Amino acid sequence: MAGYLFVHFIGEQENGEQIYFAVSEDGLHWQDLNGGQPVLISDIGEAGVRDPFIVRDEKNHKFYLIATDLCIGSGKGWEWAVTEASRDLIVWESEDMVNWSRPRSCHVGVDGAGCVWAPETIYDTETESFFVFWASMVKLDGDEEPKQRIYAAYTKDFVNFTEPFVYEEADCHVIDMNIVYSDGWYYRFVKDETNKNIRTDRVAKLGKGIKAEPIHSEVLSQLFGVEGPETYQLPDGRWCLIVDQFATHKGYLPLICDDLATGNFQVAQEGSYDLGKLKKRHGGIMQITEEELTRLKQNF
Repeated sequence: MAGYLFVHFIGEQENGEQIYFAVSEDGLHWQDLNGGQPVLISDIGEAGVRDPFIVRDEKNHKFYLIATDLCIGSGKGWEWAVTEASRDLIVWESEDMVNWSRPRSCHVGVDGAGCVWAPETIYDTETESFFVFWASMVKLDGDEEPKQRIYAAYTKDFVNFTEPFVYEEADCHVIDMNIVYSDGWYYRFVKDETNKNIRTDRVAKLGKGIKAEPIHSEVLSQLFGVEGPETYQLPDGRWCLIVDQFATHKGYLPLICDDLATGNFQVAQEGSYDLGKLKKRHGGIMQITEEELTRLKQNF
């Protein structure tokens, strides 16, 4: 792989809750594409999208881009967004990342869910399907109040999904899960919505009821007011975790780690990265080939 594609939104301003592209050769210095304008527009559902994520379908030679069906800029407010918002996720697909399908909505939220937030996916080789996961606020039997949990389902085509199930829950609210595979483990990063920081652990395989091994990270445990964790490997083998500094409105902050198993993340030194002109909000990053990088730059 020769570079990276970053799909993201930029905020609640006009057209801010749509899909923007940026590319990088080293994973730390980013170039905004399309003149800083959105590449994809959702005019269905809530007519806005947040928290996009892109994945490569190796078997069928295509790409899927999924996102939260939500437009806070419409003025409905965060209480509505948690308790009464869309139970759909928005999907685009493409064979070349230049020519994209129309957006389509896919209903995945369980009955009673107040939202379907920050959908992401990772390919599960055991089931030969995509493991899709998201956060929903739901009041289950035994709950005094509704709680944010991570739900999941499987799909092969991002049209038909299996019955969703509770994948991860904690004593606190949890949202914004990100999963990456490394050396036989699936490393998971999730936002503790109560303490507003990022927790990490690992599991041996995907699916329901798999016991997780907690990973302590001193830096992450003390980094508050962040969300939208995204993890990817840099060209030199180190790992980069970026977190959206929503509380201070500063956009993404990169942290670097040699080995995910240690949890030993360090905040990237000032001047060692450049996120581009646009302030990037919760998005997804995918490795791309040199040909794909060139094609994206030429077309956007």
